[in-house]
Amino acid sequence: MVINTNLSAQNAATLLMHSQSNLSASLQRLSSGSKITSPADDSAGLAVSMKLNAQMSRIDAATNNVNNAISFSQTQDGYIQQVNSAFSRMSELSVLAQDVTKTTSDRALYQQEFTALGNYINNVSTKDFNGVSLFNGSTLNVTTDSEANTFAMVGINLGGATYTAATADDITTISGANQALTDVKAAIFQLASDRANIGSNEESLSYYGNQLSTLKNNLSAANSQITDVDVATESTNYAKQNILVQSGTAMLAQANSLPQSVLKLLG
Repeated sequence: MVINTNLSAQNAATLLMHSQSNLSASLQRLSSGSKITSPADDSAGLAVSMKLNAQMSRIDAATNNVNNAISFSQTQDGYIQQVNSAFSRMSELSVLAQDVTKTTSDRALYQQEFTALGNYINNVSTKDFNGVSLFNGSTLNVTTDSEANTFAMVGINLGGATYTAATADDITTISGANQALTDVKAAIFQLASDRANIGSNEESLSYYGNQLSTLKNNLSAANSQITDVDVATESTNYAKQNILVQSGTAMLAQANSLPQSVLKLLG
């Protein structure tokens, strides 16, 4: 029996320190809700989680871009509806001006309204959305995923020749009204095509938005499997480590008391 080196106490202390470390780690996991509280817990899993989190952040940005583009298209459509009403009235005025029972003065009154509607349409063609022109005909490339791939959103040009020809017509004569009717009908046909493009843009962007939402949910689930703690399992582990710490503390106390038996030999 030796007293200078208490191997039993040293072994008990080593095991107790290990149990305390495990208990502390388990407590951290339960309190944080994450099973990776330091890189040492799962270095590879942490690296994957970091990449997934970065991708999800980019998805959030792309979703924001898509939603803004949808709002842009909806704003376009709102104006287009009013422009359509204006052109419809202009076509009506063009027919009214061809009435042989109307005088030149009557047609002049029709022309006033026709001109006012044309000016309204020309004014709409200059509108913008947050400083970006709504109707200059430019195709806008909208970011649709985390890798910055884009969707080409077809532009609408209300300043095109088809529209300006109609808004510049003169219906103060029957022949002029007849030409105006032809031009306005062509403008309405073009407007219908442009509105269909707007609808197509909105529909495609909505699909991209739904795709991004689904992808983020899937990535979140994958990331959860890597980083989120299973509370039931970890609670069981915590109870285990807690028992080991308590029993280890008791055994260390016993191991430290063993050298005292030497006193009996001395007595």
